[in-house]
Amino acid sequence: MKQDNQTIVLMHLSQLATPIIAFGSILIPLIIWFTQKEKVKDLDTHGKMILNFQFSMLIYSFVCIPLILVGVGILGLLIILVLSIVYPIKNAVRASNQEAPEYPYSIIFLK
Repeated sequence: MKQDNQTIVLMHLSQLATPIIAFGSILIPLIIWFTQKEKVKDLDTHGKMILNFQFSMLIYSFVCIPLILVGVGILGLLIILVLSIVYPIKNAVRASNQEAPEYPYSIIFLK
């Protein structure tokens, strides 16, 4: 395995692709993780954390949609939007410094 922080950073930043490609925040990291996890050191750990975070944000978004009727859903969706922008950027910087990523509010789907 080789150490390749650029691929890891790219995988974190690829989560910002949703406005360009539908479900890009899940699909692009999934493709990178699936094809490179055996080749790049620490990519497996970062990939699992990214996918857990993205699946969690998707579930939280689905929960917020019916809550729009009572008014709190819009606030929830705005919070999810901010988290979905801030944490990928923050963790891309952390990955470039070879630090472990932090994705709070994640449900663990992949261990």
